[in-house]
Amino acid sequence: MTFFERLRERIQVANSVLCVGLDPDMSRVPEQLHEKELPQWAFNRRIIDATHEHAAAYKPNAAFYEDSEGWRALTETIAYARGKGVPVILDAKRADIGNTARQYAKLLEGDHAADAITVNPYMGRDSVEPFLAREDRGVFVLCRTSNPGGADLQDLELASGDAVYERVAALADLWNANANVGLVVGATASEELESLREQVPDLPFLVPGVGSQGGDIESAVEFGLSDGVGLVNSSRGIIFADEGEQFDKTAGEAAKRLKRRLNRNR
Repeated sequence: MTFFERLRERIQVANSVLCVGLDPDMSRVPEQLHEKELPQWAFNRRIIDATHEHAAAYKPNAAFYEDSEGWRALTETIAYARGKGVPVILDAKRADIGNTARQYAKLLEGDHAADAITVNPYMGRDSVEPFLAREDRGVFVLCRTSNPGGADLQDLELASGDAVYERVAALADLWNANANVGLVVGATASEELESLREQVPDLPFLVPGVGSQGGDIESAVEFGLSDGVGLVNSSRGIIFADEGEQFDKTAGEAAKRLKRRLNRNR
C-alpha cells in the first residue's frame, strides 16, 4: 500500500484528519520528566497515550531530536505511535544532491522509520528524487508555508506570471509518478490554499498553522483534503495546552476538541 492509502484507512478508523505535532521543546516539557533517561520520549509517550484515538497522524519535527539522546527518543516515538496504528510524518525538510540526498533518504528505511517526510524543493528534482523513489513512503513538498517570512520567496512572481509557490505545486504534481507526493500549505495562507487546490486537485495537503499560529480551520479542511485525504496539523496548541503535571490529560482534551472542530467542516 502507498502511504496515502494507509493514511486514508487511518482517517476512516479515527474519523479524524488531525495531525498532532510532537515537538518536545525541553524548555516547556514538565520538570518531572527531565530526570528520565529520554525526556523527549517520556513526554511523547504520554502525549501519544492521551491523543492517539483522535490523531490521524503524528508529526515530530527533527529539530527537537538533534541532541545526544534525541534520535533514540525519536526512534522510540515512531515505533510507539505506529504500534498504536498511527502513521508518522518526520518533519525534517531535508533535500540535497547526489550521495547526500541518498543518505538523507535513509530516514525512510527500516521497520521503525517514519511513514513520510517533508522535503525542501529549492534545489530541484534531483535533490528530492531519492525520497520520491520510495513508493511506500509519503513525501510532503514545502510549497506555501505558514510563517510570515514565507512570502519573501514563495510569493515572488516568475516571468511566466506564476508565483514561486505555484511553480512548486506544478513540479510536485509532475513528480507524483508513484502517487506518494503531497504539499505543505499553511492554514495562515487561506487564499493560496484555495488557489492551490484548484491547481492540483489530486495532491493531499499537510496544513500546519491552525493552532497557536491562528490559521483558518474552515479553509484548512475545505481545501486541504483531496478526496477526503489530507491532514491539518497542530503542535503547541495541543501538546503544550497545559504544562503542569496533567499535561497529557489536557492535551487529549485539546486534541478531541480540535478533531471535533475539523470534523464539523469535513
